[in-house]
Amino acid sequence: MTLPDLHRAEPIPPAAMAEITRLMEDADLFRYTAASDAPVTLLEQEFAQMMGSSYALAVSSCSAALFLSLKALDLPEKAPVLIPGFTFAAVPSAVLHADCLPVLCEVGENYRIDMDDFAAKLPGVKAVIVSHMRGHTSDMDAIMALCDAAGIPVVEDAAHSLGTLWKGRRIGTIGRIGCFSFQSYKMINAGEGGIMITDDPDLAARAVIMSGAYEHNWSKHAVLKDAFAPLQNTLPLYNMRMSNLAAAVIRPQLPELPRRVRDGLRNHDHVAARLSAAPHIHVPAPLEGEQRAPDSIQFNLVDMDDAAIRSFAAAADAQGVKVQVFGQSTDNARAFWNWKFIPDLPELPRTRAMLMQACDVRLPVQLTMEQLDAVCDVILHALAQTTKAAAA
Repeated sequence: MTLPDLHRAEPIPPAAMAEITRLMEDADLFRYTAASDAPVTLLEQEFAQMMGSSYALAVSSCSAALFLSLKALDLPEKAPVLIPGFTFAAVPSAVLHADCLPVLCEVGENYRIDMDDFAAKLPGVKAVIVSHMRGHTSDMDAIMALCDAAGIPVVEDAAHSLGTLWKGRRIGTIGRIGCFSFQSYKMINAGEGGIMITDDPDLAARAVIMSGAYEHNWSKHAVLKDAFAPLQNTLPLYNMRMSNLAAAVIRPQLPELPRRVRDGLRNHDHVAARLSAAPHIHVPAPLEGEQRAPDSIQFNLVDMDDAAIRSFAAAADAQGVKVQVFGQSTDNARAFWNWKFIPDLPELPRTRAMLMQACDVRLPVQLTMEQLDAVCDVILHALAQTTKAAAA
């Protein structure tokens, strides 16, 4: 059968079209024009309710949400912020934009934070960003115990983890602040966009003002009531607002999330079972208590050298399936050694070893079982080709 487009998102629900048409006719795209009930405002209310959080702020991207989170924490200039060595380049970039310094810790072959290295590097840092990279949850019990004991705030980068649970708790609600993405390759697709949630009214109020709620636009965040007045004109404005048009695309997708999570997990586990049966492929298992919401799969190639790994990726690509090997892909933004904008960039040998063999394949939630099997067939055929050539 014809291979599916693995970068194609699910169609936007038809319910979005009426609201998009209304906005286009009214040209009412700025979130603060309406006196109340603007699409962005309604999105914030609905998202907070869905997550069980007190406050939500919709912004231009997850990167913007991470940046505003650090600024809202009012960290001192050059404050060290601990992040995992396996994340997207936007995370250390947000740290630097916030006038802080990223401190990198090791990540193991299961894509989770190495807790020994995390604990060793925690003293002296002023905040932690936990990236649930590609939806893989680190040991949040251990992380929160260490950070709470040290009085260090935790920001969850949950860009890939909307719908994931950790021992029954929603990822993004465990730390002080949770940040999510609505970029096209995520569970909810607006092309671009992000949102942050918190139960702390002071953090929320500071973030709202800095996001670009100038003059008295902050009064339209009625849930926070009087929290803004003491902050007016005391904080810089970074203008990272979401438009009403993006919110109109996002809102009808929120009710689809449980079904997308269910379908994504079904797809992942079907592909994982087929690939795990092959030699040289290891799919790390979830941690105990982790209930995932995947729209991609990651697996490690074991007992293969770098040349064979590159040959495998090239063979799969030639047959129509893009397999990204994080550490073998030129200029990959998830390989920490390419973050040359970080001062005194450290070496992380364990993370580097993982990235050199870790493969990434998108699995959009709308794929059928036949399409999933076609993707698996290509991967397994490319692997057989590669290992046969290596043995010759």
